[in-house]
Amino acid sequence: MPELPEVETVRRSLNESTCDRTIINTEVLLDRTIATDLTEFNSGLQSHKILHWHRRGKYLLAELSNTSWLGVHLRMTGKLLWGDRSSAIHKHTRVRIYFEDNQELKFNDQRTFGQMWFVPVGLKPEEIISGVKKLGMEPFDPDFSSKYLQSKLTKRDRPIKNSLLDQTVIAGIGNIYADESLFLSGIHPQARSNQLSNLQLSALSKAIQQVLSDGIAHGGTTFSDFADITGDKGNYINSAWVFRRTGQACKICTTKIERIKLGGRSTHFCPNCQPSPFAKIS
Repeated sequence: MPELPEVETVRRSLNESTCDRTIINTEVLLDRTIATDLTEFNSGLQSHKILHWHRRGKYLLAELSNTSWLGVHLRMTGKLLWGDRSSAIHKHTRVRIYFEDNQELKFNDQRTFGQMWFVPVGLKPEEIISGVKKLGMEPFDPDFSSKYLQSKLTKRDRPIKNSLLDQTVIAGIGNIYADESLFLSGIHPQARSNQLSNLQLSALSKAIQQVLSDGIAHGGTTFSDFADITGDKGNYINSAWVFRRTGQACKICTTKIERIKLGGRSTHFCPNCQPSPFAKIS
């Protein structure tokens, strides 16, 4: 699933391509992709311009000229592709949004988990999209700090890796950047969330911002389906510290990267740089 850097990459591309363009019409090819009323979705977008695309966690939110909103979540395999309306329709195209000048925004989604929402005039996205309302703080929020992490983790007696994947704790982090953040902060993924020291929390908050910034700078991570709206793929995976590097030498100490399962998710770490919280003290 695309994480914050991938979604932010798409957001920036959408702002470059679709802003100040008028939506002429829409065509929904798979009804269940639309999480709100289908008729209202089609009529609500028509004849309005996109003013700006925002991001909240992994959600994309387009602010329209009549103060309504278009919400998008890519989920596992969703892609937004911008181009000429005469270009071929992919077999996994679920929604087509037609713009002036013969342009269109296609929503392709192989596994059909992605969704779109129409938020009517006078309402905020979080009033319609329940997932937005539940999100934790953005990692680049000025108030994001070790104190914030402490306030969210103090009652969570579970592995820190699991807590980082919880979108009510921090918005936008997924499997890739959770592993990377824990490596850079020297914290083992199985360390208990409520037992981290102030020093560890400070290192973690800074590491989260660093790896997300690096991810954005590289255009995100592509190892399966992700691409931006022009089809370009991200290359953060080429500079990853531990993610999907099982058995390879750690870039810091040359110890082999290990992989375990936590909460059903593959988790990568360096056993030397991220010492186990269960290690015996001799």
